Formats: sequence, C-alpha cells, structure tokens
Amino acid sequence: SAPSWCRLLRSGWCTSCRRGKSLSTGLGQTTADQSPPGQARRIPLSRAGRAPGPAAGPVLCPQETGNAEVLFMHLDLASLRSVRAFASAFLRQEPHLHLLINNAGDRCPDGYGLTFQVNHLGHFLLTQLLLERLQRSAPSRVVIVASRAHCSGRLDPAALGRPARGALRTFQAYCDSKLANVLHARELATRLQGTEVTCYAVHPGFVNTELFRHAPLWLKPLLVPLAWLFFREAAEGAETPLYCATQEGLERFSGRYFADCRPREPWPQGRDDGLARALWEASERLVGLSPHGPPAPGE
Repeated sequence: SAPSWCRLLRSGWCTSCRRGKSLSTGLGQTTADQSPPGQARRIPLSRAGRAPGPAAGPVLCPQETGNAEVLFMHLDLASLRSVRAFASAFLRQEPHLHLLINNAGDRCPDGYGLTFQVNHLGHFLLTQLLLERLQRSAPSRVVIVASRAHCSGRLDPAALGRPARGALRTFQAYCDSKLANVLHARELATRLQGTEVTCYAVHPGFVNTELFRHAPLWLKPLLVPLAWLFFREAAEGAETPLYCATQEGLERFSGRYFADCRPREPWPQGRDDGLARALWEASERLVGLSPHGPPAPGE
C-alpha cells in the first residue's frame, strides 16, 4: 500500500464502514465482496460476456464471501440488447430485488460514444427494467456510483451521448457520464417518492482500479505511479457505496449525493432539476422506452 504521507493527501475516510481486504482490483466486484456475508443472495455481473478467468483476477465465489447464495450472471452494459436479455432472465428466476448497485465504466459499440452508454444509458435502462421488481420488494435501494468528476460535466439533452470532441475528449465523456449519474439519482428519487424505493449517487473517492486501461500508452507511465501514491484502494472505495446500500435511516436523503459516507452538495449542474428531467426524457428516447423515441441501438 502507499506510504502514510501519501494516504494523508487522499480524500476523507468512512469511519462507520467495515474495512477488509479486496479480492480484486475492480470496484464493483470489491463492493460485492465487502458486503455483509450470509445476509442476501448476491448476483455479481460481468461486462465481458463470460465469467472472469485467471487473467481477470479472482472471481467472487461462495467460499470467499461466506455466502452460499452467490450467482454469476452475464451483463454487458455496452450492449442494450444484453441489458434487456439480463433483465428478462433475472425477472424470470428472481422473485425479489432489494438492492441494485450501478457501477461500471468502459467503451461502447452502439453509437453513443466512449463511456456514456456504459456509465449512464446502460444503467438507466437496467434500472427502469427492474424498477417494478424493486417496488414490489420494497423497502429497497438503488445506489449509483458517480464521481466528483461530475464537476466538469456538460450535458446538452438535445445532443445527448454524442462523442465528445477535443484533446481531452475521453476525460470529458467520463465527466459528462458522471454528471448524468448524479442527475439520474436525483430525478429517480423524485419519481419514486412514496414508494419506499430510495436511491443515492455516491462518489467512492478516486480509486486505483483498472479505470486507466484505455488511457493512451504514452500517458500510462504517469498515471500508474500517481494512482498508486494518491488513489484509494478498491476496498476503501467500496465503503461509501456500501454505506448507502446498508446504513439504516438514510431514506430522507434519497436522491442525494454522498462522499466519505456523508451527504454532500453536488456542483451546481448536479442540482439542476430541469436538466435532470430533460436528461431522463432524452434517456428514455435513446434506450427505446419512450413511445416516440427511436428503437434502442442493437435491437
């Protein structure tokens, strides 16, 4: 791990969450691994189309989690067809859904550019397809892993998901998608008032995972040591998502943005209710949920 003087330069810490050793470098898998054992059926998902093999790191399994109710299912958020197939399979075989944690980031093939489809549109469609089951299982929660990078996000609902331009287009696309995450949680909470389904956007801290795997080769020698020195380990990054997933008494904070296990004020664009509504309506059209929208890509 990083020296103590480097750790002091990182963000604050969650003192109320359980710490533990991570099985993997991925924040999503680590969040599933760190959740309390033996309390629920857990379904970790793979974006790659197959169960992770040795090259992808250890796999979440019953022996390691202390929970015999661990089931692997395939979900590729880069394909809306895959999202629909997963939701259909899940709804056929799982009668209950009490917690949905949306966390991913990658490139996508369906025409919406870089990370936007995986980080927002895929999660938006997944949440909508599972929403009735969440309501039937209430009280239930949706946790959307966002980022402080939403401060640099810029969203135009009329041009939603178009590839960003410029020298920093990859970074800008990531920031745009994270702003969409914050606004998604905000609008979802508004629409779910009175249903006992609550939702939260969370900043896990800047986590040393595989997020830089698509960085240009010339930039990686700079990013890797910086990440090792100043970024959190995956187990530390999982603390705030787990806090919002399991902490009692958070219902009054539904729709809020959390960091370091505390509600925080997002940047002004993350508090724009008009933009949140416009994003919701545009997202419905793009994934094919609106009767006036185009068919979903990949369908």
